[in-house]
Amino acid sequence: MNERHFGAKLTSEGATFRLWAPAAKHVELMLDHQPHPLAPGKHGWFEIDVPGLKAGARYKFRIDNEIDVPDPASAFQPEDVFGPSEVIDHASYAWRAGDWRGRPWHETVLSESHVGAFTREGTYRAMTDRLDHLVETGITALELLPLADFAGGRNWGYDGVLWYAPDSAYGRPEELKRLIDEAHLRGLMVFLDVVYNHFGPEGNYLGRYAPSFFTEAQTPWGSAIDYRVPQVRAFAVENALYWLDEYRFDGLRLDAVHAIVELGEIPMLHDLSLAAGQLAAQTGRHIHLVLENDDNAVSLLDPTQDPPCGKYRAQWNDDYHHAWHVKLTAEKQGYYRDYQRAPVSDIARSLGSGFVYQGEASEHRGGKARGEASGELSPTAFVNFLQNHDQIGNRAFGDRLENKVNPEAIEAALAITLLAPPIPMLFMGEEWGSKTPFPFFCDFKGSLADAVRKGRRDEYAWAYATYGDDVPDPLSEATFESAKLDWAAKDGSGRQRLALVRELLAIRRRHIMPYLAEACFGKARAADSGLLTANWRMGDGARLTLLANVSDEPIAAATDRPRGTLIWGNEPGELMKPWSVIWRLEER
Repeated sequence: MNERHFGAKLTSEGATFRLWAPAAKHVELMLDHQPHPLAPGKHGWFEIDVPGLKAGARYKFRIDNEIDVPDPASAFQPEDVFGPSEVIDHASYAWRAGDWRGRPWHETVLSESHVGAFTREGTYRAMTDRLDHLVETGITALELLPLADFAGGRNWGYDGVLWYAPDSAYGRPEELKRLIDEAHLRGLMVFLDVVYNHFGPEGNYLGRYAPSFFTEAQTPWGSAIDYRVPQVRAFAVENALYWLDEYRFDGLRLDAVHAIVELGEIPMLHDLSLAAGQLAAQTGRHIHLVLENDDNAVSLLDPTQDPPCGKYRAQWNDDYHHAWHVKLTAEKQGYYRDYQRAPVSDIARSLGSGFVYQGEASEHRGGKARGEASGELSPTAFVNFLQNHDQIGNRAFGDRLENKVNPEAIEAALAITLLAPPIPMLFMGEEWGSKTPFPFFCDFKGSLADAVRKGRRDEYAWAYATYGDDVPDPLSEATFESAKLDWAAKDGSGRQRLALVRELLAIRRRHIMPYLAEACFGKARAADSGLLTANWRMGDGARLTLLANVSDEPIAAATDRPRGTLIWGNEPGELMKPWSVIWRLEER
């Protein structure tokens, strides 16, 4: 890995500390309550070498004799974001899966999970004990919600302020490494959500000594980050490399990149991909970069670029989710109104060419055109899902589909999602039909906590008017506790659904993955009756075909002679049963 410019670095003589603080006149390193002045350098850098210092030492930086702050590139915060930073010896961890080089992208089946809510204990150690379940289910990649240190003891993770420090609420850095190591020993990839569009609202001191980190522009969550500044850009790019190299994550999912204010000629996203690709080339590893991007920008995507060289493997396909959600629930509020006219046709468009919005006007966005034509991309440029943390949690009660949709409809949607060529993703527990909610939760104090409560009440005024105090309080520990998975349900009420998902993923592994690397979109159609058909050109001349009835009524089956071997479902006869799904694979 390229040399890091930020944070504490252990050397053969001790440790070196560097801080970029262009607005500071004087910086001291505070060790055991004793100040050690840093030498000023060029372009706002301060530096000091401390002989004899060992891993485990705790420190802060004192800025202009006014305020003590943690290292913005702290490797660990044992006492939360307001406490001292700890020097970590990353080289001391003995990796057992030393020969792991990852898996190719087309083998990816994601499970998005929150460490704190994945188990009752909410730790890396407890999550490690559940890895065998993921493997047995057929999942090949565990995706963790953001770990960057946030204020308080519980948070979704998108309020991180110390990007290099995995939050101490879940355990120590070596325990996170063991989780990843044990996953690799089982053939599981591990991905991490990272947030480069803003810093959280509490515990971020950069504005005091490095105000040029930020622009005057605002994101929905705070001040936008100015990636025109070389040091700011390097902070993000080096952070991505840090997770990929020091912790050996197999990939990153970049949160809401449409909210990154790009003012430079070469976008930061390009530089990040290029750097990750260089790391992949140097190490011989498969490294995968995925975007969340409301702009549906096709120009950023290329799943075949290996290693990455300015592009990204795939994008979370919100369009696919939204169309299915409208079809399954008939909800029409917010962005769902963009899919209310013909949700089955929107599902077909997504299955046939990727995005639903490929330049069309979005009513939800005031008539603004959204997206770019995506049919020329590989289907693996899209991560498809029926639920994720946002789509469950950004609701008044954080309720899942299982609480409001009939099981037959959900199972049909799963049969389509898990066998279609786009990369599938499940939200933790979805594989057994978990009904555990995932409401929004955080642990802020004082006026910030009050502002969060007010914001939720304003956003979900209808729910508070109807249900009052029954709406979960996002600041309550009980709300967080309610989000923790009920693993007992896996072997009880969820046994049948889990068997279904395991069978579907086994079929994907046997029949779909071998042909997926060279898959291309074909044609997809939806009839008013609810008949959904689609086909894809696969590798080695194979052809994959879908026939489904996504309605509550029997419908006439297609009269065309079926082609290929039946790999899922039953021959329909003259009528297709409600919510029935048939997959065929024609091999050559």
